[in-house]
Amino acid sequence: MNTVRMYSTLIQASIRSRMQYKWNFWFSALLAAIINVMDFVLITIVLWKFDSLKGWSIYEIGYLYGTIMMCKAIYRTLANDIHHLEKYLVSGDLDQLLLRPVPLLFALMSQNFRLMPGEYIQGGAVLTICINHMLQSGQVGWSAIPLTCMFIVTGATILFAIGLGTATCGFWLTRISELQTVTEDAARTAVQYPMEIYPMWMRSLLLTVIPVGAANYLPALYILRGELGAWLLPATILFAALFLSATLKFWQFGVSKYQSTGS
Repeated sequence: MNTVRMYSTLIQASIRSRMQYKWNFWFSALLAAIINVMDFVLITIVLWKFDSLKGWSIYEIGYLYGTIMMCKAIYRTLANDIHHLEKYLVSGDLDQLLLRPVPLLFALMSQNFRLMPGEYIQGGAVLTICINHMLQSGQVGWSAIPLTCMFIVTGATILFAIGLGTATCGFWLTRISELQTVTEDAARTAVQYPMEIYPMWMRSLLLTVIPVGAANYLPALYILRGELGAWLLPATILFAALFLSATLKFWQFGVSKYQSTGS
């Protein structure tokens, strides 16, 4: 409990620090939202022309897009600097975090806390529109809403585990920005679309080696289409828990091998 209170205190300090520059905070949030909106608008224009993509309607693809965006927003809100571990390794600033009276992971997660209102608003709006349409058409029932909320949390856990596992490689590689582009950014962008558009080898990659597809695609198969069976839901939750446990152990092993690169 003392560790949790300390983590909460560090988060509050990080928020106060960022809110010292309110204009920059809100402008950055607006700019991020505009960029994400433009991405989805381009997808929508294409789908409006062709009606569907590999049998997935525009609303189903919007569901995939909205869920993965919400998963990303939660992950980056709570653990943004996991994605930026390289700068701590290169500068040697990680040494300062090791001196804090909290676990290193908590200390790192409390750095540069981001609220990301643009991503939450946009992801929530897209999800609301798509789920509402599918409710009216009878494609899904009201149970889709709590199930979606549950799997957004599960998906955020999976994205966090992927990010943590990739960041841990930095204890040996140091420079990991290109690796993170593949395992986090590119993989997350890929699952904004139905996996049916990808070759089999890429689908296997996104469901096993970099299991980002378990964050939104697999739950969507059951929630939206009733495919694979209800066993998929507890199986996905169990997988997320085991995957996170494995990456936490990998992180602890990586920390034990850390050698300062600073002066």
